[in-house]
Amino acid sequence: MRAMLKSIAKVGNSFGLIFDAALRELSGLQPGDPVNVTVHEGGSIVITPLSAAVPAAEARTVARALIRRNSRLFKRLA
Repeated sequence: MRAMLKSIAKVGNSFGLIFDAALRELSGLQPGDPVNVTVHEGGSIVITPLSAAVPAAEARTVARALIRRNSRLFKRLA
């Protein structure tokens, strides 16, 4: 774990934390990456990167196989 001293910046009508090159490199975050923000009692803020549990291509393959295997059931339920 590495601590960094940062300041909150005004961004338009909002406030933001600037992820400079060092913070981006340490966190691995890129613009557009989804994150979960948790605010704890006392004001501590934890930003957790979200990543897919299964790669999209693998999820598609598994879903197609599931649909093929259960096509009669899905037709009855429709």
